[in-house]
Amino acid sequence: MRFTVLIPARLASTRLPDKPLADIAGLPMVVRVAQRAEQSGAAQVVVAADSSRVADACSAHGVRAVLTRADHPSGSDRLAEACELLGLEQDDVVVNVQGDEPLIDPALIDAVAQLLEQRPQASMSTAAHAIGSVDEFRNPNVVKVVLQADGLAMYFSRAPIPWWRDGFANGIAALPAPAPLRHVGIYGYRAGFLRAFPKMPQAPVETCEALEQMRALWHGHRIAVHVTDAAPGPGVDTPEDLERVRRHFSALG
Repeated sequence: MRFTVLIPARLASTRLPDKPLADIAGLPMVVRVAQRAEQSGAAQVVVAADSSRVADACSAHGVRAVLTRADHPSGSDRLAEACELLGLEQDDVVVNVQGDEPLIDPALIDAVAQLLEQRPQASMSTAAHAIGSVDEFRNPNVVKVVLQADGLAMYFSRAPIPWWRDGFANGIAALPAPAPLRHVGIYGYRAGFLRAFPKMPQAPVETCEALEQMRALWHGHRIAVHVTDAAPGPGVDTPEDLERVRRHFSALG
C-alpha cells in the first residue's frame, strides 16, 4: 500500500531548545528520524517544519520538508496544513512519526499504516506494547490503553488501567494479567480525517487527561491498535535522553 510519513518538527521546546536541530553523530535529529522513516515502505517522507531553519537543515541533507505556520497549537494542526500543502487525497494514509524519535522502527511505521487498510472502519491507527513493571504502570507519564475484543481502542488514560479491583485492594504491588498496555505515540490517519480533526470541538475527557486522541473517541471515531512484541526505541525529551541516543549512534560507528 502507498502511504506518506509526515514528521512534525517544532523548533521551540521548553526542555530542549532547538530540539529538531540537535546534533546526533553529525546529523540533525529530525534528519535522523526521516532517515529511519525512509527505511519503511512509505511512498514519501516529509518533514512539516515550523521554521525555515528546520526546513533548510532538511534540504541540506536531502530530506523533503514543507514550511507550515509557526502558530499551530498542536502537531495534528501542523499535519493538517501539511496535507493541504502536499495535495493529499481524502483516502490517502498518513503516518505521523514524531520528530524526536530517531530510533523509530521502520517496521512499526509499516504496521501502523497497514492497520488502516485492514480496518476500514477505523479513522486512526496507533500502537501499544505490554507494560513490564509496576513503576511504569503507576507512572502518569506512561499512557495506557485498553482494547476491545476486535483490537480497537476502548479508552486511553494516564491512570493505571485496567484497575484490578481485588489485586489492588492494598495498593499496586503487581501487574494484572494479561499485562496492561502502554500506548506508543505513533499515529496513522486517513488524510480526510486528519484535515477535519483539528476543527472538532475538544472533548472534556481530552482536556482532563491531556490526551488528544480522546477527542477522536469522544466524537465516535475508531482507533485501531497494533500491539508490538517489544517497546520501541526511546524518544528524546530531555538533555539526558539526547546524550543516551548520541551514545547509541556513536556505538554504531
